[in-house]
Amino acid sequence: MTRLIVLHDTLFTWAERSLAAWLLPTLARLVFAGVLLTYFWRSALTKLGDGPLGIFRPSDGAYVQIFPRAMEAAGYDSGQLGIFHWAVALAGTWAEFLLPALILAGFATRLAAAGMIGFVAVQSLTDIYGHGVGGADLGAWFDRAPDALILDQRAFWVFVLAVLVLRGAGPLSVDAWLRARRAG
Repeated sequence: MTRLIVLHDTLFTWAERSLAAWLLPTLARLVFAGVLLTYFWRSALTKLGDGPLGIFRPSDGAYVQIFPRAMEAAGYDSGQLGIFHWAVALAGTWAEFLLPALILAGFATRLAAAGMIGFVAVQSLTDIYGHGVGGADLGAWFDRAPDALILDQRAFWVFVLAVLVLRGAGPLSVDAWLRARRAG
């Protein structure tokens, strides 16, 4: 039994030292790109206004998604909302484009992943309090249903992002290239 324990410890110590440093962040970025990249970019596209200057003028849909109660109170006329609403809608739209792009490239990955965790938290709170998501869609931890839109799915999203915050982007990244260039 002692030999089995020693073999186990030797094998997994080797795996942790030689594989974990590059495999975990690389897989985390791959999972993020495969599962969430187009989700966030498609969402951001719905928030752009018309024409080439639409990146500076969020669509009415942006305000409905981000400020559902304020838009309802304004009769769904975004012109009735103030500069604060415009700035938040604009920042949210840009964040949905830029933060995933940074993670994909592996550039400023830890900051981008931390920003995405904050984004997912705000998104989840907006879904719950602004859009009234509840019940089965909200879900509950430690139940038998693993498919709730908020508590279950977004816990996995945040976990993948937390790996990137704690481990960085891995070797196949702009961060690693810049670090190697600075050292060499």
